[in-house]
Amino acid sequence: MRTRALLVAGVVVAAMLVPVTAASAVDDVNTNKLRKSVTVSGILAHERVLQRIANNNGGTRASGTAGYAASADYVKKELKKAGYKVTEQAFEFPFYQEVTPTTLSQVSPSSIPYETESMQYSGSGAVTGTLVATLNVVVPATPEPSSASGCAVADFVPASATVPQVALIQRGTCTFAVKVANAVAAGYDAAVLFNEGNPGRTDLLTGTLGDPAAIPVVGISYADGVALYNATVAGATSVAVSTEIINETRTTTNIIADSPKGDPAKTVVVGAHLDSVLEGAGINDNGSGTSVILETAIQMQNLKIKPRQQVRFAFWGAEESGLLGSTHYVDSLTDEQLSTIYANLNFDMLGSTNYVRFVYDGDGSTDGVAGPPGSAQIESVLNDYFATQGLASAPTAFDGRSDYGPFIAAGIPAGGLFSGAEDLKTAEEATIYGGTAGAPYDACYHQACDDLNNLSTAALNELGDAAAHAVMTLATSKSGFFEDGSRRAARPEISKDSFEYWGSGLVR
Repeated sequence: MRTRALLVAGVVVAAMLVPVTAASAVDDVNTNKLRKSVTVSGILAHERVLQRIANNNGGTRASGTAGYAASADYVKKELKKAGYKVTEQAFEFPFYQEVTPTTLSQVSPSSIPYETESMQYSGSGAVTGTLVATLNVVVPATPEPSSASGCAVADFVPASATVPQVALIQRGTCTFAVKVANAVAAGYDAAVLFNEGNPGRTDLLTGTLGDPAAIPVVGISYADGVALYNATVAGATSVAVSTEIINETRTTTNIIADSPKGDPAKTVVVGAHLDSVLEGAGINDNGSGTSVILETAIQMQNLKIKPRQQVRFAFWGAEESGLLGSTHYVDSLTDEQLSTIYANLNFDMLGSTNYVRFVYDGDGSTDGVAGPPGSAQIESVLNDYFATQGLASAPTAFDGRSDYGPFIAAGIPAGGLFSGAEDLKTAEEATIYGGTAGAPYDACYHQACDDLNNLSTAALNELGDAAAHAVMTLATSKSGFFEDGSRRAARPEISKDSFEYWGSGLVR
């Protein structure tokens, strides 16, 4: 048996680990030189450039903007200077921007304003019309998600051909995109989606439709949805919905850099998304992941590390629009090219100020949803590294929130690190990792304050070293993931629709 050291309130406590088995078959690799070379100072040097780029381009580095183009140029220049073969993969994507705040109000039989937000890729327009609830609304909500509201066209009373009507739809068992497509097919002029009401599904509903919708679509809380639903049951109810949205096609890029050494038939794709949201510079999300893998790439070349597997450093565009860059990359691969991808490492947010050392749950031991075969071994590489440093780590689910999504949907083993986003740190986590219980891991997530002051240098140090260790370990390991030494398993049945998120936005 091995022991794993956990740092709890400054005291190292031993916790039992399972023996090393074939499930942890990747070779132990001495990564000391690389970890010493990937410094917080080096990471911050890149972060300062990204901040300057945002400052010079309206405060943002979002895909489809000049700030993103300048970020891509900087990364490309640094990688070429380090000796990588760099390509720029351009693709078109649906650019989405809310021009003015979205509004929703009941206008009859009484005037009541509601807190609301547009769903990502909502259509633009102003609609005042009768509110019509779908069939299969479940009020009061059941303990577990169960509402099929709007999941079939038959759930909608056919809309009037002469007067505007707005569909009231409950969140539930199918995606928002399916619900809205059915509302459009039934002839509705706008849609209001309300949260389902189960535990964790009560607040103001925000999410993504994935692609531009033909009608305005807004979200509201469960309580407000129930109030509007009860109003429709009581009699005729009219609402006013207003959205002003830019929905247009723009071009952005992925930056791909291949190591000059290593077997291209066994390629480790090391990814981080390069774009920010429109609201800010994105220095933690995801300037931190970008800067860590960029500095790792540079130092691997400076140290003349010779990988056995080729290492492909990928800087994804349009992640914040729904994993569009990584999805485009995976979709562009032929079956033969796909078979050469050994693994994907994903690093999205590594510098959160109230951080936890989260490791993607490759074996599914926490929520029962495992990554493709090989993902458990990647999780072990990272957990075992933290154990050797006397540092605790915690699993985080493969829930579709970052660019590993298209890879695991294609059956590619994946793993990586995450320091936390908008969720609140628990009291138990604060005891183990320090920081503030009841506060967000990143209080500036997707906000203008995600700047250079929104970084923990301790997180960058600890997670940056772990990232460098994982990259070098997978790049230089002689063994495979499986009992016979091979590196790929059959493609599993994992579909995009199985995820709760696709990028930062809820999809169901």
